[in-house]
Amino acid sequence: MKLLLEFLWKFRHWLLFLVLEVLSLALLFRFNPYQQSVYLSSAGWLTGTVYRLADATTSYFHLKTVNEDLAERNAWLEERVLMLEKSLQDKGDSATQAKMLFPYHTIRAHVIKNSLNRIDNYITLNRGSAAGIRPDMGVAGTHGVVGIVYKVSPRYALVIPVLNSRSNISCMIQGSGYFGYLRWEGGDPRYAWLEDLPRHAEFELGDTVVTSGYSAIFPQGVMVGTVDDAVDADDGLSYRLKIRLATDFGRVDAVRVLARTGREEQKRLEESGF
Repeated sequence: MKLLLEFLWKFRHWLLFLVLEVLSLALLFRFNPYQQSVYLSSAGWLTGTVYRLADATTSYFHLKTVNEDLAERNAWLEERVLMLEKSLQDKGDSATQAKMLFPYHTIRAHVIKNSLNRIDNYITLNRGSAAGIRPDMGVAGTHGVVGIVYKVSPRYALVIPVLNSRSNISCMIQGSGYFGYLRWEGGDPRYAWLEDLPRHAEFELGDTVVTSGYSAIFPQGVMVGTVDDAVDADDGLSYRLKIRLATDFGRVDAVRVLARTGREEQKRLEESGF
């Protein structure tokens, strides 16, 4: 208390000056219409500016939620497009038959760990078996294929991405039907190789490469990348295409896991034939 009184006494002249200034301004704006209108206009502008800044700040911190909603919407639209493409292959298909042709649904997840500089990279997702994720399910991002689920725990999933020497995804040149297997040999994470493409296959640089659908992991038509270059394979019987990947693995975040009904039944049937 003593220190407070000493402070007030020491700065009494400045405090008296501030009180008189406030009193003068109050009397000025209270009894003079012109000054009052100027004050109200300035106060309204200042208040509006503060509200706009507050709204912009709030909107910024909600961008993550908005992006997640957009990613979910894009995933749903991609499912519908792929289903429509399947159904158009046979115009007699009903909606129920079309759904049978595309028996996939998606599970949203986020990447919480990623690597790029190894020959065998892995990605960890923040959702696992409790969300319905199982091994051998395909994983796709906003722009295209990411990889295949390798192991799961109740709350997490480990993914073998395209950038892994063990990755082997069946892909084809869109619209041609010619297919091969996508593999990565290390090095630049922007590129992988489509191998075992037949010598009689027709393609051009810049052609789109998508998943073939020849497995229970990915449906047909999920974006993989574009043809950047082509060389002869060592066996002389096929091509090796250098593919510029659509997915930027240095920025992959929101993904969707593609769960297919009837996958286990198909897998058991295929394994029983060998």
